[in-house]
Amino acid sequence: MERRDNMEKPREACGVFGIYSRALAGELARRTYFGLYALQHRGQESAGIAISDGERTTAVRDMGLVSQVFDETRLAALEDGHISLGHVRYSTTGSASWENAQPEFIGRGEVNVAVAHNGNLVNARALRDDLAEEGFTFNSTSDTTFIAAAVVAELERGLPVGEAVRAAMGRLKGAYSVAMICRDRLVAFRDPHGFRPLCIGRVEGGYAVSSETCGLDIIGAEFVREVEPGEVVVIDDGGISSLRAAPARTALCVFEYVYFARPDSRFDGREVADARRRMGELLAEEAPAEADVVIPVPDSGIMAAVGYSARSGIPYAEGLIKNRYVGRTFIQPTDGMRQLGIRLKLNPLPSVIAGRRVVVVDDSIVRGNTSRKLVRLLFEAGAKEVHFRVSSPPVTGPCYYGIDMDTAEQLVGARHPVEEIRRQIGATTLAYLSVEAMVEATGRPKGHLCRACFDGEYPVRGSSQKFALERAGAREG
Repeated sequence: MERRDNMEKPREACGVFGIYSRALAGELARRTYFGLYALQHRGQESAGIAISDGERTTAVRDMGLVSQVFDETRLAALEDGHISLGHVRYSTTGSASWENAQPEFIGRGEVNVAVAHNGNLVNARALRDDLAEEGFTFNSTSDTTFIAAAVVAELERGLPVGEAVRAAMGRLKGAYSVAMICRDRLVAFRDPHGFRPLCIGRVEGGYAVSSETCGLDIIGAEFVREVEPGEVVVIDDGGISSLRAAPARTALCVFEYVYFARPDSRFDGREVADARRRMGELLAEEAPAEADVVIPVPDSGIMAAVGYSARSGIPYAEGLIKNRYVGRTFIQPTDGMRQLGIRLKLNPLPSVIAGRRVVVVDDSIVRGNTSRKLVRLLFEAGAKEVHFRVSSPPVTGPCYYGIDMDTAEQLVGARHPVEEIRRQIGATTLAYLSVEAMVEATGRPKGHLCRACFDGEYPVRGSSQKFALERAGAREG
């Protein structure tokens, strides 16, 4: 298992995907597979697909990447049905285990649902305790199972599907973008702040939902719109119906623009790549450097580096070669090899770097360990100077909404001023993008973005739920 204390980049919660289409029955598993493949960047711990014919739901889920979990045999076992639900996971509440892989199922009697969730509830423990008093038992420690149980409780009262989901949302606090198979329907809903993205596309004979537009693009779906914050969308043979569960208080996570989303995905009709390029341009204005070449930290720093180069007039070059076949690895280097570990993913080009003053652009610095190794790598490749530029502000606060940054002690930006961070990573100079410039680059109003990890303005107050339920279970057991 990848050791969390060594991880430099923040990890997102999950990717959600689903299709409702009788015309595509027999193809849904394969199309969902490709949708999840496009969303693989959002979670690499587990993957799963469920297929329903409206009465019976079959699922395959396991630990690993989409390509590791599914092959032709497993996909062939998921052919029958007109509703699909898919998920890729990175754990934020609930540990990385098969029990917490999704889609998750929960039901009582004749009432059951399958759920795929992106986000993080800040009231998971309290919600679990309330549901336990109502007679629910849980094998999973993921907050997703409590969302499912809350919906089942309302369905048992005889409410229509949309009304049941709306009532259940009144019990949920935090971030949740959810797709759900519920009876003979595909349901999609978002928390009132819309912390995590979720969109709708049109396919032959029906509709698809996806965490990002790139998931729709890969299966040839036509983008329709985003699921609105606080909205419940119900898809069945009659098409799409919608109801409002709560007033929208839009606060999309700004890290979607900085790092999480794929560059070819779109929010409000604008490509993420364009926002990242603009971040680089503004970074060049705010933090110029006298240098000979601009290089990115691939892949997430590429567009910002392009923007920095264009605005500064300093030539752009690929100075770090990424091994794109390296994903999650269970083989850890020995202590003697630890200092060489970064070369497993990145290797410098001395022909670009040697004898030159280098601006290196990255999207963020969270813990600082990888940045320090990277600067050392560039100097070893012959760089005269290394000017480190970051296309987001210092990360100074934990996230409670689905990013695995749960304590300020983990964050170098919370513990040290910029000059001390520069000294620790060994760069010639270090500069970050301002909060104001980051917001400007997105094209969204400041009040429509969650910036809590950068400026401390939390839309919903909470505390970390990471592993709290495992600890509670151990005590209760």
